[in-house]
Amino acid sequence: MNEFMNEAILEAKKGLMEGGIPIGAVLVKGNVIIGRGHNKRVQENSAILHAEIDCLENAGRLTANNYKECVLYSTLSPCSMCSGAIVLYKIPKVIIGENETFKGAEDYMKSKGVKITNLDLKECKDLMKKFIKEKPSLWNEDIGV
Repeated sequence: MNEFMNEAILEAKKGLMEGGIPIGAVLVKGNVIIGRGHNKRVQENSAILHAEIDCLENAGRLTANNYKECVLYSTLSPCSMCSGAIVLYKIPKVIIGENETFKGAEDYMKSKGVKITNLDLKECKDLMKKFIKEKPSLWNEDIGV
């Protein structure tokens, strides 16, 4: 498995240990992680701190040209909000751990030229399936159901 996806998985596990939702992300430029984050909606009482948004925030302000050289790794298919940020900043490639437990706005991102790679990882699926089974109402809140 890819070292960067391993780092995203570590972020997801960190979020779970903090009492949050186990989704993690890292932003990579030139084979270096420049941002990392995990879903912190519960921990920060936030409406928007999904893993990808937290990751982008932690990367700090970047120029448009910087984003165009990045790859975003996320343990789960990005939702509409996170996909919108990816498209807005023209991040050209997103590598996801899985999209079986939740398929986000992949078609939208693809329509805007974003290349999506699904690694279909058992570890990512198992993390989410266990969480969804144990905390279905929290999961539904996170995805706007």
